[in-house]
Amino acid sequence: MPELEIDAVVFDVLGTLVDEPAGIRAGIRELAPSLDDPGVEHLLSRWQRHIDREQRRIVDGTRSYVTSDVLDLEAARLVAEAAGVDDPDAVAALALSARRLPPWSDTVAGLARLAGRFPLIGLSNASRRALLELDAHAGLRWHQALSAEEARTYKPDPAVYRLAVTVSGRPPERLLMVAAHAWDLRGAQGVGLRTAYVARPVGDPPTSADGFDLHADGLADLADQLGVGT
Repeated sequence: MPELEIDAVVFDVLGTLVDEPAGIRAGIRELAPSLDDPGVEHLLSRWQRHIDREQRRIVDGTRSYVTSDVLDLEAARLVAEAAGVDDPDAVAALALSARRLPPWSDTVAGLARLAGRFPLIGLSNASRRALLELDAHAGLRWHQALSAEEARTYKPDPAVYRLAVTVSGRPPERLLMVAAHAWDLRGAQGVGLRTAYVARPVGDPPTSADGFDLHADGLADLADQLGVGT
């Protein structure tokens, strides 16, 4: 494969650089300490289904745009109700767990390595406020962090990916979108970005029909493939 000619790297955040389920799982345990592991996983799945469904409705135009903060609070209320908790303060604390997400073990060092060669752009469905807090919590390094809130929609709406194109001032084919979610990379491809899939335990793996430019086991492998020195 010819070497990619890339001017900037665009990163998905949730799931790709931080372990989103782990952070929410920790919040559920704080909410209801007596829950066993299957109970926690059931409530985590309930949270995730709500977020996925409501973001799709917004992208499809069947629901007016609301920020990820609103969706997280809705999900927290559903989970708390299912757990038999009706304390508003506890619900609010659970909602904020979506901003306290641990980075993957290679995230911080990998971003630092790549930042020595490329401008790095974070592109997340998280709101501006949530993105600021989760970046600070996880120690993420950016040259620019962009929230889908700027486009008042969610990925994979093309408008979100165009934010990165506009901010970078470069043609889309000179940007490399990195994500652990095949659906996210397909959205980026639709706008003309180059794509790199990074395997994560919580990601959405490619299918045989996907044709992404790069496949990496982690950020160190990605940096190697892009010719970035240690």
